[in-house]
Amino acid sequence: MSPPKERPKYPLRRSPAAIRLTVRQRGRPGGQAAGGTGPAEASSRLRGVTQSFDPVAHNRAAWDREVDSDNEWTRPVGPEVIARARAGDWSVVLIGYEPVPRDWFPADLSGAAVLCLASGGGQQGPVLAAAGAAVTVFDNSPRQLARDEEVAAREGLAIRTVLGDMRELSALADASFDVVVNPVSNVFCPELAPVWREAFRVLRPGGILLTGFMNPDVFIFDDAALERGELVVRHPLPFSTLDLPDAERKQVHGDGPIEFSHSLTEQVGGQLAAGFILTRLVEAPHHWGPTARYMPGYIATRAVKPG
Repeated sequence: MSPPKERPKYPLRRSPAAIRLTVRQRGRPGGQAAGGTGPAEASSRLRGVTQSFDPVAHNRAAWDREVDSDNEWTRPVGPEVIARARAGDWSVVLIGYEPVPRDWFPADLSGAAVLCLASGGGQQGPVLAAAGAAVTVFDNSPRQLARDEEVAAREGLAIRTVLGDMRELSALADASFDVVVNPVSNVFCPELAPVWREAFRVLRPGGILLTGFMNPDVFIFDDAALERGELVVRHPLPFSTLDLPDAERKQVHGDGPIEFSHSLTEQVGGQLAAGFILTRLVEAPHHWGPTARYMPGYIATRAVKPG
């Protein structure tokens, strides 16, 4: 996949394929497990959410609109990509345009049960299915899942698609996957502790969690200044686009998905608290915007469920 010739639509921080998903319904009441969102942080993050606002429904509709707008992360892979994957020449992304190192995956994908979590759009799932994996794609957007179904029908691939909230995977059985692939998407999710607990539950012992996420520091900058190529510190963390005044949010982000920053304690500490063992961590600049000149915008991790 080559970089776009024009800058992405809102949000400026948005990232790769699948990156798409999913803000889900409001967090469950009460405190969170260690490494997750604590009551004070959750309260700050969701202070703009009224009882009548459903971020799951909002982001579902927003990502469906992204398909209509031809967002780059909604464009299914072509027949040539599938043909190469069937011949053993394949790659997928977790962050930006950086291919995931092949040694992050099992040596042989043939028959491996892979969950592409918050990863609709007809990109990662079909490639991994063509490489021999038994793939389930889970996403919050029906239109994004339809992209995977479109490629599966075109290429004769067996791909299961499931619609839902990435924090709640009750449709999936315990210990039923060898790999969970989760490209940047939890930026659209208000809390992460349930995501890591559910990923841990559905993985088999020895299973692998591959996830990409935003560097939370990119959220401190003013969006209007970023549009001008300037870095102006404005927002305390944690931050959500729900924290912006309605008029400003609509001007800058339109009717796009709601975003939530997450601390490294939530991201990395949350995986550890869920029981994972972290084995790899890499950083990369954001694929668009002025922050790329000064700091990494993306982080990717590989973690293993003991056993």
